[in-house]
Amino acid sequence: MNTLLIYMIKASIYLGAFYVVYSLLLTRDTLYSRNRIFILFSVLAALVLPFITIYTSKSVNIPFFGKTLSEVLITGNTSGVNGTVPSGNWNFIRFFLTIYISGVILFGCKLLFDLLELLFLIAGKKEKGRNIIRFHGQYTSGFSALGYVFISSRLSSEESEEIIKHEQNHIDHHHFFDIIFIEIVKVIQWFNPFIHLFNRSLRAVHEYQADEGCLRRGEPVISYQTLIMNQVYRSRAFTITNSFSNPTLIKKRMIMMTKKRSGMLANLKLLMVLPVIAILMVAFSSCKGKTKPAESTTVEVPLPPPPPPVPVVSAGDQKVPVNYVPKPGEIAPPPPPPPPPFTVKNGDTTWVIIDKMPVFPGGDAALLKFIGDSTRYPKTAKANGETGKVVLRFVVKPNCTIDQVSVVKSVAPDIDAEAIRVVSMLPKFEKPGIKDGKPVAVWYMLPITFSLK
Repeated sequence: MNTLLIYMIKASIYLGAFYVVYSLLLTRDTLYSRNRIFILFSVLAALVLPFITIYTSKSVNIPFFGKTLSEVLITGNTSGVNGTVPSGNWNFIRFFLTIYISGVILFGCKLLFDLLELLFLIAGKKEKGRNIIRFHGQYTSGFSALGYVFISSRLSSEESEEIIKHEQNHIDHHHFFDIIFIEIVKVIQWFNPFIHLFNRSLRAVHEYQADEGCLRRGEPVISYQTLIMNQVYRSRAFTITNSFSNPTLIKKRMIMMTKKRSGMLANLKLLMVLPVIAILMVAFSSCKGKTKPAESTTVEVPLPPPPPPVPVVSAGDQKVPVNYVPKPGEIAPPPPPPPPPFTVKNGDTTWVIIDKMPVFPGGDAALLKFIGDSTRYPKTAKANGETGKVVLRFVVKPNCTIDQVSVVKSVAPDIDAEAIRVVSMLPKFEKPGIKDGKPVAVWYMLPITFSLK
């Protein structure tokens, strides 16, 4: 799957999980600075955490027996044959990229247009030595951006004074930088509904902080609320500014002005985000199977048969458990025999410990070269990004032919099938394995690693 698509999905999931925590636990608290920090942290973490992958390890118990050949490495490009991606997969990727880039351009142009409109307004109305800009037109009663307070010229001096105090609180808290940050993330994650919800929540926190600053200076709550109501339904506002009379937040602002202040113990709710991060990081973790490294020399390890549920040995005409303790005067039973250095299937014996190993024409190096030259990276595996080590076992029969090719450790069906195909094509060995002067069947193990560039 396309890397960009995977990143966007992970970032969206992180952002959605953080917003659920905020919405359920924090949004009703009056700790506005804490809520502001949490929102900014959540958005930033959602962008960074998808790049962090926890690699967990699991041991893969593979019975290495017989002769273990050196590992064969098969590499391939992520593109298909002749450098082209399969048409079906390419059409999907191209469609996804076209829609995504179109959204990025649209939201990016909108952000740029709003910034340019603000800059032109500042350049045309700026007064030397003051950060107050009076404007005419169908905008909001007042807003703040880029360190300036914008006030409508239609307001009375009393109204202007109160709104300037409110907007100055936005400037003192540097709220405009928060908005620019969120707007830039919106350009990247425009399709994600949670970034828009966080944007609305952040603007609400900004207004709560500015309202709280005015009320702490002694402004009566009733008169302040009346001022807001008088200005609330004037007209549109810039989308990248803090607006005094934003109608979508009026109800919440009224409620938060009269709400009982939250205690400091409410900060403990932030701890709930830690298990959320841990769960998501584990969910996105990558598991690496660790196998025993291949040896270039002959490794002859017998494959012991599985023990019976209750091991027994013969003691005369009776069967007694292995851990049986003889009574005084009784003869202790003999220890169980060691596992045989061979396996038996359908009456045929296949050895793992022999006197002489089979000989391939040209030696082991020629055998590995044949496998490397004959193996082709499956097209479907390239398209799906499938990689890993497949471990095969096979038998060299007394007549020097190959038999019983099977997969011990699987990667993917198409990769497994390709490995089986190539091993099944191996030519006859020059000499069979020898045990007690007789040709015998011998087990072989072969690891093949498929890797994409």
